[in-house]
Amino acid sequence: MAARVLSQDVRKRFEGTRDVLALDGINVDIQPGQFISILGPSGCGKSTFLRCVAGLETISSGSLTVDQQPVIGPPDQVGMVFQRDALLEWRTIRDNILLPLEFAGKRTADYLDKVDSLLALTGLSQFADSYPRQLSGGMRQRASICRALVDDPRLLLMDEPFGALDALTRDNMNAELQRIWMKTGNTTLFVTHGIAEAVFLADTVLVFSSRPGRILEKIQIDFPRPRPLSLRETPEFGRHVAHIRQLFGIADAAGDSHE
Repeated sequence: MAARVLSQDVRKRFEGTRDVLALDGINVDIQPGQFISILGPSGCGKSTFLRCVAGLETISSGSLTVDQQPVIGPPDQVGMVFQRDALLEWRTIRDNILLPLEFAGKRTADYLDKVDSLLALTGLSQFADSYPRQLSGGMRQRASICRALVDDPRLLLMDEPFGALDALTRDNMNAELQRIWMKTGNTTLFVTHGIAEAVFLADTVLVFSSRPGRILEKIQIDFPRPRPLSLRETPEFGRHVAHIRQLFGIADAAGDSHE
């Protein structure tokens, strides 16, 4: 079952040598099964918001819930994918995918069929017994997605997972992720710097301002699915991209006034 994420007037302040307000009044209601892209300039707080949803950071004020439960630590059944795949080089791909289950104290033998189905879903079946060093960057990232999905998460959090990939591999991974998400049906929050990537994948794009992060606009993306990569060449797609670029211009101007 997919999760609902509700953020009401969430603020996050980092206190220390330099006091930093990272998030300022984030309000969003993410419905079960939605794919949400979070877009904004560097340092705008989008990754901080993701870490708050993951329970890895504590909000300073406001309310943040997953399925009506306050986030005071990592919620149950949440998967996370980072920019670096963080695969363990001395473990096979199958054993890397099983790792979260070992940490959770679960019987990995009960999940072998699940691992096989994920490997098949991502085209990695023949690499189950390979080691990470034997895989390309895109294949390694697919393996990390399998690892995040192995325990059937209600919520998948992705922090610039394709940022280190070349352009062609990144395009292919966008299409692959869309296909996986349509199969699994979980709620997904996807942080990216790529405007076209955000529009291609999302049901809704949340455009963050410069720090302190605020939501400048929530943009609904209504293209039917599955979306071919050729969609990016259409005028309708281009209008969304151009609009977001314009918002970034406004965000930069606003950010300058806060420095």
